[in-house]
Amino acid sequence: MRGEFESAEEPRTSEGEMYHVALGPGDVRRYALLPGDVERAEKIAAEWEERRLVAKHREYVTYVGRYGGVDLMVTSTGIGGPAAAIAVDELSRLGVDTFIRVGSTGTIRPEVELGDLVISLGAVRLDGASAQYVRPEYPAVAHYEVVMALVEAAESLGYRYHLGITASTDSFYTGQGRRGCCGYWQSWMNSIIPDLQSAGVVNIEMEAATIFTLASLFGRRAGAVCAVYAQRVRDEFAIAGEREAIKTANEAVRILAKWDEAKRSAGKRHFYPSLLRR
Repeated sequence: MRGEFESAEEPRTSEGEMYHVALGPGDVRRYALLPGDVERAEKIAAEWEERRLVAKHREYVTYVGRYGGVDLMVTSTGIGGPAAAIAVDELSRLGVDTFIRVGSTGTIRPEVELGDLVISLGAVRLDGASAQYVRPEYPAVAHYEVVMALVEAAESLGYRYHLGITASTDSFYTGQGRRGCCGYWQSWMNSIIPDLQSAGVVNIEMEAATIFTLASLFGRRAGAVCAVYAQRVRDEFAIAGEREAIKTANEAVRILAKWDEAKRSAGKRHFYPSLLRR
């Protein structure tokens, strides 16, 4: 950590470095991948043509580099909405405008297999962190450009994926309908998965709702691609699909950069397919 902190309101050093992510304005890139797992950050950066470790503080490990000729970064967030909120908030203050969560998840749909990918359209806000920013009726929605880029990436790579609504919780166990230690259980937990299934929710994880909500509030773009580790309908679990999720996210950044350049050249604020035919 460089320098002394100047304020408790916004803990920054005199060089502009944010306290938690340990990054300053010159350390970030426009496009940021956000895995929860610290080790996954290293795996993501290993796919790039160039990479450099720039910060390591608590659960926040950051690499910057280039993939497909595009400058990008990866910052691990740790587990859960509160830690993800700090990452999105501080990175947004430093100038990042596009976030892609690269995670793992459990599915509650019988047609989804272990190792499949889930690309989120939006998220049910069962987290607590996003409620600290805005009232619960505010939607947690992925940005359409990020969703389209993730879909195009998964299609081009030939990966099996699903589009749909995600639910984000603050508890891996009881909040997702699993028993706590020593068989701990309460009656309301019986309805978690059936209610989400009735609503057509595809998967449950712990960060997407927070990331989507904050990105929208800050005028940023966000999306999420998660590998299915848990099949809750059939009670199956395996670490599968991580490599596919990583490759999809990296490729989505390359696609987004191409589209962003098309918008810039055409003087447009929003991407639409016919821009590529100009």
